[in-house]
Amino acid sequence: MSSTKPAINPALTEWTGPLGLPDFTAFNDDDFADVFDAALTSDLADIEAIVTHHEAPTIENTLKALQLSGKALDRVSAIFWLRAGAHTNDKIQALERVIAPKMSRHSSSIMMNPLLFARIDSLYQQRDLLGLDPETDRVLEKTWKGFVRSGARLDVQGKARLADINERLASLGAQFGQNVLKDEADWALFITDETELAGLPNFVRDAMRGAAEERDRADAWAVTLSRSIIEPFLSFSQNRALREKAFRAWAARGENGGETDNTRIVAEMVKLRAEKAGLLGYQSFAAYKLDDTMAKTPKAVMDLLEPVWDKARSRAAEEEIDLQRLIAGEGHNHKVEPWDWRYYAEKLRNERFAFDETELKPYLQLEMIIEACFDVATRLFGIRFEEKTGIPTWHPDVRVWEVLNPDGSKRGLFLGDYFNRQSKRSGAWMSALQSQHKLDGEHKPIIYNVMNFAKPPKGEPALLSLDGARTLFHEFGHALHGLLSDVTWPAISGTSVSRDFVELPSQLYEHWLTVPAILEKYAIHYRTGEAMPKALLDKVLAANTFNAGFNTVEFTSSALVDMAFHADGTPPADPIKFEAETLKQLGMPDAIIMRHRTPHFTHVFSGDGYSAGYYSYMWSEVLDADAFKAFEETGDVFNADLAAKLKQYIYSAGGSRDPEELYKAFRGKMPTPDAMIEKRGLA
Repeated sequence: MSSTKPAINPALTEWTGPLGLPDFTAFNDDDFADVFDAALTSDLADIEAIVTHHEAPTIENTLKALQLSGKALDRVSAIFWLRAGAHTNDKIQALERVIAPKMSRHSSSIMMNPLLFARIDSLYQQRDLLGLDPETDRVLEKTWKGFVRSGARLDVQGKARLADINERLASLGAQFGQNVLKDEADWALFITDETELAGLPNFVRDAMRGAAEERDRADAWAVTLSRSIIEPFLSFSQNRALREKAFRAWAARGENGGETDNTRIVAEMVKLRAEKAGLLGYQSFAAYKLDDTMAKTPKAVMDLLEPVWDKARSRAAEEEIDLQRLIAGEGHNHKVEPWDWRYYAEKLRNERFAFDETELKPYLQLEMIIEACFDVATRLFGIRFEEKTGIPTWHPDVRVWEVLNPDGSKRGLFLGDYFNRQSKRSGAWMSALQSQHKLDGEHKPIIYNVMNFAKPPKGEPALLSLDGARTLFHEFGHALHGLLSDVTWPAISGTSVSRDFVELPSQLYEHWLTVPAILEKYAIHYRTGEAMPKALLDKVLAANTFNAGFNTVEFTSSALVDMAFHADGTPPADPIKFEAETLKQLGMPDAIIMRHRTPHFTHVFSGDGYSAGYYSYMWSEVLDADAFKAFEETGDVFNADLAAKLKQYIYSAGGSRDPEELYKAFRGKMPTPDAMIEKRGLA
């Protein structure tokens, strides 16, 4: 009896849904494996056609052909990795553990192909004679360097070893992220005695009730490890024992023993990364990663981080004294522990500025903050957003907007997935289903933001913290970087820039949230419809740098530990011990922990994204503080001439020019850290 293999589902690679989206109703999880295999085979055929081309290498038959290869693989990958992050399940996770190393091996086979590199190298060596426009010249240079950094110049043995390392790192990174997600999804602290909710405002209780119901515990309130619940719980719960229990679980994600423990994964990853750097001729993995950034060297990174660390530590020590005073004032004699800091900091903010999160939150409706994001984009860049309903996506919560140019023509699509769920990894991020480019026609961007806000009870608005509102603006700044992209080549589209420049558009956009004209219009009380009183607005702005020591210690310690792991050619065998020893040498305050401890530091270990690169948030912060200061200096934070330059050189330029060159074109000079230090309140 013979059987025939089912046909490969074209819906994953030929997008026929509304507005140019994939038709999310036309495929299921079982379709991915076969489509991936077919797409990988098709991509290799594209590469074979390039390397066997009978004519000498040209931009058209080699560089352009390479850029346009693998369209089917690009499309199925875009959908799959979206699902893996935003709406996963056991089947997707099992496939991720197969696909990640397979994709790594596939990429290595292309980037180490000697015939393909020979054609790229031929173009690169004669680039001065080809009469290239600046953008094409930039793409050729980036492509050539990408091949070299991927091992194209290694001997046969070196290439084989590097391919093995990359494949193993891909597997480990996928497992690391899944382990963190499982620890977050599996842990919940169920509370059934209402007296144990003392101190918790209604918005926290509602979020906890919703989390419990999602876990089939309608009789309880649940503390989960989602930041949208755990952080307000730690800020308001009067029950110190419960705060400690929840905090310890939060801090121990990825370090609980058993199958989800990430300790050995980190040790192996750091060792393999060091070996990879050595194979490619670098003294350390940090040196390898930074070679292609604005910072260039580990020394430049440390020259930024170390002075900020010293200022932050001093400020945190002052803050801790204030918190200790509050503890004593309540008749307690315990020292400030990590599970106490947020609770007493909230009390101190109330004492010092006469407001707390409960007073502010009713004015920060998710819906209104989304509108504020759009309004700022319209004021600065002229683009408009029209919501489209009834369009199937990867989850019913996802919303779709068509983005229009000032003349009404279509610019692209923006999708927002705002609420926390167990199938979504923690954090917030921006990505693209399709990036903008014009290499073979006009490809319009399809950009999405993913958040993890607590979903409100039915019929109630979602209310954000000020940090949550900033996160929304931050990720939308990334989205604008993708939506406003205006380049020819896909390799330099949107956010395809160096890691320590990519956070500039996002962090800069945060500044407009607290512009009085925006808060006055969009900070509207969800019950009364009244604008935030000026007295409260003034307090919010005055408290902008409150708790600056704590916040900066949390971040900078994470960046310094990341660098410590990767700046030494001899990696540690015990990463947890190494983390502790590094923090001890730095003089880390006992009452504060890293914002991202090593076992759940997904930025650094769930893939390669921010490894030896977590510092880049602060590097970009130097730029964003200076860039916003440029607007303030004009007396108009929506200055049209400056906004036009901002669009041209920052948001639309992608990676078409060196980032330092782009920033100077916008601002006229490179900044010093002074504005950033002042913005953080550490001056």
